[in-house]
Amino acid sequence: MNYNKTIVTTCISLMLAVAASASESRYVTPVANDTSKVVNIDEVVVVSQPKEAFYLRQQPLSSSMFDAHDLQRMSMNDLRDLSAFVPSFTMPSYGSRYTSSIYIRGIGSRINSPAVGVYADGLPLMSKSAYNYHNYELARADVLRGPQGTLYGINTEGGLIRTYSLSPMNYQGTRIKLGLGSHFTRHAEVAHYAKPNEHIAWSLAGFYKGQKGFFTNNTTGERADKSNEAGGKLRLIYQQGNGFSVDYILDYQYVRQNAFPYGLWNGETQPTVANRQSNYRRNMLNTGVVISKRWENTTFSSTTSFQYLKDYMLMDIDYMAADFMQMEERQHQNSITHEMVVKGQMGLKEAETNRAWRWTTGTFTSYQWNKTEAPVAFFGDMDNMLGTTIQTAMYKAIVQTMAARFEATGMAPDRAKQMAEQMIEQRGGITVTTDLGVIPGTFRLPTFNQGVFHESNIDLTRRLTLTLGLRYNYSKVRLDYDTRAEMNCNVMMMGSAASSHLLSKLSNSYHNDFHQLLPKLGLSYKFGDNGSNLYGAISKGYRAGGYNYQMFSDILQTELSNNSSQRGDYEIPHTEEDYKDIEKTIAYAPETTWNYELGAHINLPGNKIQMDMAVYLTTVNNLQLSVMAGNYGFGRMMVNAGRSRSLGGELSLRGSHLDNHLTWTASYAFTQSTFRDYRDAATTGNTTTQIDYRHHHVPFIPRHTLGSTIDYRIDTRNPRIHALVIGANMAAQGSIYWNEANTLSQPFYATLGAHCDALCGNVVVSLWGRNITNSRPNTFVVESSATGRQLVFAQQANPFHMGIDVKLNF
Repeated sequence: MNYNKTIVTTCISLMLAVAASASESRYVTPVANDTSKVVNIDEVVVVSQPKEAFYLRQQPLSSSMFDAHDLQRMSMNDLRDLSAFVPSFTMPSYGSRYTSSIYIRGIGSRINSPAVGVYADGLPLMSKSAYNYHNYELARADVLRGPQGTLYGINTEGGLIRTYSLSPMNYQGTRIKLGLGSHFTRHAEVAHYAKPNEHIAWSLAGFYKGQKGFFTNNTTGERADKSNEAGGKLRLIYQQGNGFSVDYILDYQYVRQNAFPYGLWNGETQPTVANRQSNYRRNMLNTGVVISKRWENTTFSSTTSFQYLKDYMLMDIDYMAADFMQMEERQHQNSITHEMVVKGQMGLKEAETNRAWRWTTGTFTSYQWNKTEAPVAFFGDMDNMLGTTIQTAMYKAIVQTMAARFEATGMAPDRAKQMAEQMIEQRGGITVTTDLGVIPGTFRLPTFNQGVFHESNIDLTRRLTLTLGLRYNYSKVRLDYDTRAEMNCNVMMMGSAASSHLLSKLSNSYHNDFHQLLPKLGLSYKFGDNGSNLYGAISKGYRAGGYNYQMFSDILQTELSNNSSQRGDYEIPHTEEDYKDIEKTIAYAPETTWNYELGAHINLPGNKIQMDMAVYLTTVNNLQLSVMAGNYGFGRMMVNAGRSRSLGGELSLRGSHLDNHLTWTASYAFTQSTFRDYRDAATTGNTTTQIDYRHHHVPFIPRHTLGSTIDYRIDTRNPRIHALVIGANMAAQGSIYWNEANTLSQPFYATLGAHCDALCGNVVVSLWGRNITNSRPNTFVVESSATGRQLVFAQQANPFHMGIDVKLNF
């Protein structure tokens, strides 16, 4: 069945039907006395904020907020959709939900610890593998840019993202969302919100989402990116009139997807041809309870959460039709967090002094258990490549030895070499075969984190507020590992057979402790009487150090290669010094940032336009950079790349006109993220070359990000369609460099989207199109030497697709 043709035909037919129905109606023209107004979202969509003393636009930081209408206009399903319309924020598609990388202001992480924090309904998500999750109907989403370490602690040095789902205390009823699109994208979500009395409210929701896929694996014939996911969510809220409340959340989600639709890139991205279809599966459970109590000037909150994540990744790591290797990774994570916060204020009633002190004090504790099994399997083409490498080296060594003997008798060098080669050939030559099999590995990484923090906001005058904050953070990380590699090598040399069995076992434990102080200094000045303000801020961010367990397959293969001349059964010994060298090799240090920022939150006269702007300088020490592992490149590892610097500016605008019938947003950011001190070395044969990356751009960071939306609402007197909303959006970014040498890049590109919504009472029918210009930029590029050659692979953006959504509220 041709799903694309069916969907396109259906959408066009519905467009014509809507247009015909609307043409029969009389339009309602906006009145001449324009009452349009852009409201502060955090004043209208009030959510629990146990730490902050002010609304976001009154704080000395750069932020973006979106309400339910904004999120609907942007067709937001997950954080990747949101990133297109937030300055300095990008969350690209890297091939699977496993690699949910987020970058803000040139700071981000592809592996290991995240650099940007994510909270869902007040609960922290502790694993980066959980960041790309399904959002149920949201009431609000916030993006805070710059280090948030003082209040939110470790791994928020780039910023923080908070999402808030619809609360059953504020809305009651049933909502159903259905959707169908080209490439057989489909989704369904049902949610019921109830409030039996003024004290108790609950909601229950479930969803399913899937897609046939946009890319085909030309070797297997499968869709390289088809996916299915489903889940359910329960929320219970109890409130008393005296300010006491309990909010309990249980959210389970499952995803199964074909993954990593990478194609060889040689100026143009080729189709996916991997002989094994990569895939990813994830079971994820987030649950937690928030208990709070409000008094006249004090608020206490206690948040306890538990996160369970169990996933499986299979990657054909050579990305080719040849049969070299595959990597599996099975993660089993359990995380427990507990946070207690007390927030208070003093002096607010002393109007004659115009002074007040608002303060927040709290503690945060988390413990993570992480068990990872990561076997790497090697197949025939890898065995052939390694066997040929050993065979060639052995052949050259024997020829050289025999030729030297002939030369000692007075034979000319060329003749001696020829004679040696002929003699070897006459006696049967040299043949080497190898069998690497599977490298198993079990790694346990328990992590403990403890933070104590305080922040004070002091009104120095009626318009001037000083913000002072400090956090002490302690973290302890441990690695227990047990892994091994073996190689069977059979040699037939001039009629004589020999065999060897090499074995390398590695088993040990390492641990490390990290301490950090995370200060914050801010100054805000209010001007005018409409909430506008200027601010300056200095803050510190921090990302913990750790261990690269991804490197062990590369370490083991290097050991086998270096001992390939051994005969018989041989187990490679390891001394205490060897294990110390391994620890130095796999360990990486904490990353710290200092952010210096000036900005403004401005409400233009008439409150029809809001403007937020900021300029910043961020310095990064011990920059954690994801690179291909060691000699063989069997995975990515984290290294400390010296120092980097991000310099940039951000501008966001929101407008409303024509009696709020015309609404629009626009955002732009410039990010110049460069290495200030990063040196590396490349070895070719026996030659080592020093490389200096100073002034090179940090990989994966868009230099420009640009986003805009515009919607126009047409009210009608048609009883069937009382309003039409026609809108468009644009998202653009680039250039993006993919490697430290800056030899691979993606130029600046843009994608366009559009939608038409028919509002029919309790039913909304939406026709939408995404990437309507069918732009095909690369969203990810990776270098790989897994096949013995340095190759480049890329993933393209999804092509043009369209569909229809139906929403029912009752």
